[in-house]
Amino acid sequence: MTREIRKIPILRKPTLDDFKSSLTLGTKDFLAAPRVALFFASFFAVAGMAMALITYATGHTFWLVLAVLGFPLIGTLASVGFFEISRRLSNNTPVKLSEITRFVWSLRLGQLPWLATIIIVIFLFWFFLGHMIFALFLGLSPMTNVTTSLAVFLSSEGIMMVTLGSIIGALFASLVFAMSIHGIPMLVDRDIDFVTAILTSIAAVADSFLSYVLWGLFVAFVTFIAMLPLFLGLFIAMPIFGHATWHLYERLSDETV
Repeated sequence: MTREIRKIPILRKPTLDDFKSSLTLGTKDFLAAPRVALFFASFFAVAGMAMALITYATGHTFWLVLAVLGFPLIGTLASVGFFEISRRLSNNTPVKLSEITRFVWSLRLGQLPWLATIIIVIFLFWFFLGHMIFALFLGLSPMTNVTTSLAVFLSSEGIMMVTLGSIIGALFASLVFAMSIHGIPMLVDRDIDFVTAILTSIAAVADSFLSYVLWGLFVAFVTFIAMLPLFLGLFIAMPIFGHATWHLYERLSDETV
């Protein structure tokens, strides 16, 4: 699939109907090409299971809390496959796994890896900061894992740690959300630089802050629920939200400059 060259989309303000329609179209895309979508969804589920197994095997399952909270930051990167599926369905182009994976692989030569690097750095910094917050409040607490140390979280220090960590985590998540909700689809759709994509996406979110906050909270809530049954719910939630993100970007993209 060819991409438009050096054109910056003008993103209009979203309405409730835009979010509802995007979600509906995302569901239809998932049902139209479930096998290909499940292939890309497996990256989400496998990554979540791997994080859980690693933290459990090392005897430090309390780190799973940070991993779960930061998981959506990395998850945005795996949505590229869903975007290409939706684009092909919109253009009545055959949806073949081999061609889509080839297209996704070709993006490594463009601007997308730069945005991906920024998101990964933010994710790693969140882990580092989370460790610092834990050490500040519970560094001397006898904790080995979440399942045997719930009382520690319910202590005054634990409550303060969770509160501060949640606030800072929300700020990190909001930044990544603002950068990626239109930034990643834009880099898949158009041959523009990653800085322009990031700034255009952030500007669009800032211009309709409340609408995007509500949408982001909805996505985060459903994603969290989907992770509870051993991350298996991600096989359904992630394709639908991935396709919906593409359709939202398409609906809001008006004339280009």
